[in-house]
Amino acid sequence: MYKLVLVDDEVEIRSGLAQYFPWNQLGFTIAGTFGNGREALDYILGHPVDVLLCDIAMPVMDGLELARTLHESGRRIRIVLLSAHKEFEYARKALAYDVRSYIVKPTGFEELYGEFSKIRSELDEAAAAQPHDGGLSDSDNGASFHEKVIETIKRYVEQHYAEASLDEAARLVRMNPDYVSKFFKTRTGRNFSDYIVEVRMNKAAELLRDIRYKTFEISEMVGYSYPKNFTRTFRKYFGMSPREYRNGREQERSPE
Repeated sequence: MYKLVLVDDEVEIRSGLAQYFPWNQLGFTIAGTFGNGREALDYILGHPVDVLLCDIAMPVMDGLELARTLHESGRRIRIVLLSAHKEFEYARKALAYDVRSYIVKPTGFEELYGEFSKIRSELDEAAAAQPHDGGLSDSDNGASFHEKVIETIKRYVEQHYAEASLDEAARLVRMNPDYVSKFFKTRTGRNFSDYIVEVRMNKAAELLRDIRYKTFEISEMVGYSYPKNFTRTFRKYFGMSPREYRNGREQERSPE
């Protein structure tokens, strides 16, 4: 999820935008809501933020001043400004501060939805086109960025197969979960969920070769709270139950 900050001195507008607009559906999570630019600036300087949706006319620090300060600080944040007035001077200054767009209140649902759909697409493309830290290693000399992303995701699943999730993998490579899902499928030919099952089942088979572990213990060790779900998945993957697999391995080891 991309992190969004909302700033408006009108409580009803601020809370309405935060609570009733489908941000999650568009791939955004509300990182914070603030009543003036100064409060928002203090937060942004200490936290990662991807997008700022901000009113222009506010006390203490208005939206244009906040945009100017962020622009001068070199922060790469996409900014959308709101205003109750369609004034050319506001729009001109907003362009000077690299503001993404300028929307006149009252804001229509379709206009806001369309704008943030575009921003989401731009963020996804930027995430796929530029190297990032947070899990990506520069030691893989000669490997492309896309290969590094896939290697990072696979390494994460292999090390954390019991609790691995798409959201956590996406956070690790700093991409949107929906985009990671499509990206992984395109690059590997497999669904991310199928890859987790593959890693879990191979680990389960390895553990079944060790008679110290009972089947229900192995089930929990590879991420299944309910043994029946584990057995069903194992049978679907290997064509036999965990018990049959273990018995077969034991027979292979027994002398004739």
